[in-house]
Amino acid sequence: MIKFLLKGILNDKSRSLLPIIVVGLGVALTVLLHGWITGALGDSIEMNADFNSGHVKVMSRAYAKDYEQMPNDLALLEADPLVKKMKNDYPDLDWVRRIRFGGLIDFPDEKGETRAQGPVVGWAIDLFTPGSTEIQRFKLQGAILSGKLPSKPGEALITNDFATKFKVKPGDAFTLFGNTMDGGMAFRNFTVAGTVRFGSSVVDRGAVIADITDVRKALGMEDAAGEILGYFNTGVYDDKKATTLMNDFNQKYKAEKDEYAPKMIRLRDQGGMAEYLDIANAMGAIMVFIFVMAMSIVLWNAGLLGGLRRYNEFGVRLALGEEKRHIYSTLLYEGLLIGIIGSVVGTAVGLSVSYYVQVVGLDLGDMMQRSTLMMPTVVRTRITPTALYIGFIPGVFSMVLGNALAGIAIYKRNTAQLFKELEV
Repeated sequence: MIKFLLKGILNDKSRSLLPIIVVGLGVALTVLLHGWITGALGDSIEMNADFNSGHVKVMSRAYAKDYEQMPNDLALLEADPLVKKMKNDYPDLDWVRRIRFGGLIDFPDEKGETRAQGPVVGWAIDLFTPGSTEIQRFKLQGAILSGKLPSKPGEALITNDFATKFKVKPGDAFTLFGNTMDGGMAFRNFTVAGTVRFGSSVVDRGAVIADITDVRKALGMEDAAGEILGYFNTGVYDDKKATTLMNDFNQKYKAEKDEYAPKMIRLRDQGGMAEYLDIANAMGAIMVFIFVMAMSIVLWNAGLLGGLRRYNEFGVRLALGEEKRHIYSTLLYEGLLIGIIGSVVGTAVGLSVSYYVQVVGLDLGDMMQRSTLMMPTVVRTRITPTALYIGFIPGVFSMVLGNALAGIAIYKRNTAQLFKELEV
């Protein structure tokens, strides 16, 4: 019967073409939006993890209370031995030391006097240790617009927008002013090795990247670190594993009363990321539900119109002795076949467009200049295994549901009136 129905669908274009087009468009849009949401939210989560939150983060208890203010006077002491211990206890993660700081950059003129000044936010990361993953994590190789990566102590990177604003180029010197760990005045001279653009307006407005050894000397933080970040070796945040790890780590230091004792928090515990992760996880289900309902209404109407055109066909089939139940079931099978065909076509179209946007990206930089969220200005889709089947859920289900609702009219046919209707 399936083969017979398939021949009817392919041969009778007036009956199947419009539903297939509607299903295909809906499925293509579903696949494209799924890729868009997965890419946009995933890139934002990844960027926040790489720059600020890590998959898990270890700080002192005092620092953790106001970690968004970067209170380096409350930083972890003896950070290097702690990192070594954590690498032994939790080898499934990559542990890195970081110092985040705020400061003022002073650019001198030819006479050594101040030519320009500007506030910056800074990241002190491990740039020179062999095997360090920080250059890859910050994607510095691809972010370089001019100059080069720092190759020796005393060199730093600044964001290109900041450099353009103050007419700075690689090779220029600047002085970084800040506060030491003890609350004193700190300053250190650097040379601009290169300029970078990360694709986030929040960072690109004004940021400096320097080696952690240089910043430790400048801020009086020898063997200290504001934060120790952990990243799963898979590269993907796993909330269940992070929760188990956090509970295990904090349990080890539960008995200590010192406010400088280490404390671990997860990515979802930082900067509103809990709501962000929940939205990302729920968005796929919400999107499918909306499209199922919307497409079901459209296909129900299409089915009703098709049912009116096939009113006499159903009457003839009933007059020939075919059971209403059989006619209704064939209508559902037709909906199933049309839904599968439309879903295959729509998925192919949706994946093609998604792949193009994934490769090329869509630059929304002009719309995000005043954004305070850390997210890329070039938004890309992300094709995942889910994209291969997510369109079939609304595509097949809504078509079958539409035909099921439209086919109710079959049971309303009065068999006693069939011949009178056929005579007309």
